[in-house]
Amino acid sequence: MGTLGRAIYTVGFWIRETGQALDRLGCRLQGKYYFQEQLSRHRTLMNLFDKVPAVDKDAFVAPSASIIGDVQVGRGSSVWYGCVLRGDVNNISIGSGTNIQDNSLVHVAKSNLAGKVLPTIIGDNVTVGHSAVLHGCTVEDETFVGMGATLLDGVVVEKHAMVAAGALVRQNTRIPSGEVWGGNPAKFLRKLTEEEIAFISESATNYCNLAQVHAAENAKSFDEIEFEKMLRKKFARRDEEYDSMLGVVRETPPELILPDNVLPDKAPKAS
Repeated sequence: MGTLGRAIYTVGFWIRETGQALDRLGCRLQGKYYFQEQLSRHRTLMNLFDKVPAVDKDAFVAPSASIIGDVQVGRGSSVWYGCVLRGDVNNISIGSGTNIQDNSLVHVAKSNLAGKVLPTIIGDNVTVGHSAVLHGCTVEDETFVGMGATLLDGVVVEKHAMVAAGALVRQNTRIPSGEVWGGNPAKFLRKLTEEEIAFISESATNYCNLAQVHAAENAKSFDEIEFEKMLRKKFARRDEEYDSMLGVVRETPPELILPDNVLPDKAPKAS
């Protein structure tokens, strides 16, 4: 960013701060009678100078997540509540159909001791479990990182590999395809079964479907939310046995029916 760009950025920053400055001035004028409200400065997407997040329109980013700087999120991927993806000194790339679950942290390293540049690259249809930490590593397509696992600088997880929950994978470790690694420090545990490999893709698909439901819920207006509350209150008192004795048939409103692809035990209706 050149001198002109920085000047424009600074002016924009001043304009955005004007509202809070006026609020502080008003509080001083009110003296001891003022009520000060703490305003949240959280932004789901935040740029760092010329480093701007690029999120596909079909991706889901939860309102409480933070995507900062040079971060790319692909089609159908989801970044869940409380996650932080910080691409400041390097870039983060996330493929399509990948889910980064709640409270996970993805960061980068400018370089290691040998001078190797270390962005964080996450492939397609990857599942990253809750509270995982990924730092300057590469996670290839259709892999599974368990809850609370930590992947340090230079780690490579090959396609169809799995990192067990709570594992600590040391720097520059390579986890071969079809293997499960776990422990602190992480080491080879066993080979994955065919069913477990199939589960990795299934897990990514399930989260892709679930993300669509959360995206729709987060997009609802206040009036829509209040209307659904009223419907739920009304139908919560329904007694099917009592209704059957009266010959009453009540249909559940479509607003209260989850899509078939979210309920694993519910088979799709035949057309």
